[in-house]
Amino acid sequence: MIIRVRRVAAACALGAALTACGAPSVPHASRPAPVAPTAATSRPPTLAPGPAGLTPVFKNGPRMDGKTVALTFDADMTADQGPRAAAGEHFDNPQLIATLRALKVPATVFMTGRWADEYPAEARDIGRDPQFEIANHSYSHYAFTGDCYGLPTVSRDRMKADVERAYTAFKKAGVPNAMPYFRFPGGCYDRQALKTLSAVGVTAVQWDVVSGDAFATDSDAVAQQVLEGVKPGSVVVMHCTRSAAPATEKAVRMIVPELRRKGYRFVKVSELIGAADRHR
Repeated sequence: MIIRVRRVAAACALGAALTACGAPSVPHASRPAPVAPTAATSRPPTLAPGPAGLTPVFKNGPRMDGKTVALTFDADMTADQGPRAAAGEHFDNPQLIATLRALKVPATVFMTGRWADEYPAEARDIGRDPQFEIANHSYSHYAFTGDCYGLPTVSRDRMKADVERAYTAFKKAGVPNAMPYFRFPGGCYDRQALKTLSAVGVTAVQWDVVSGDAFATDSDAVAQQVLEGVKPGSVVVMHCTRSAAPATEKAVRMIVPELRRKGYRFVKVSELIGAADRHR
């Protein structure tokens, strides 16, 4: 049985062109104290494997467990985009990270290993900030199924290694505690991909609200789409890059106060997964 998720619409149509977030904050942004790499941490919550031991898939938290919402940002950089970065294309968005800090919004960043290799200081800066958590978005941002929005594909025998290579890149960059969560590039997966990744021990994280921010230039439209889609326990997928999602930072400045006005509390994905596990 094929289990394929295609809910990114225009946001995922960009395939490998989707790009990234991260970078140190601007001087006026408030910053929590960094977390030392050796600090003791409790084991992050994960979901139990699905039937036949398949990797579990998480899309949203409990609907009746308070008005919580998780903003997630995909830090996409593909394995072959190094020349574009070298030519001056920016695969980061320091203003967005600064805005999240200034607004005191916890967030989960799904980062590719290739991005961490390109921007190790930014990856480390985000990863050591307790306001954020870094999760795995593959190393190369190649698809784990065929026919996934034009993305190149990872062969079955390389899927596990690709995910593990991303964790290695995070560790090399100085990220102390990358989360055991994985987001499929393009949001595309099937039963075989879930079976292959079961050995890695991750929870696959999808979403239930598409922001439509990729390549969008109308921040009002992005904000409206998010505000209309959010429900208690929602996971919102967004992007943070200066080149491919230029409207996101401004949209966030509209989304956050409005959701707070409606009584929502912003949380990281780990809190939603913990709540879902308690409700099982």
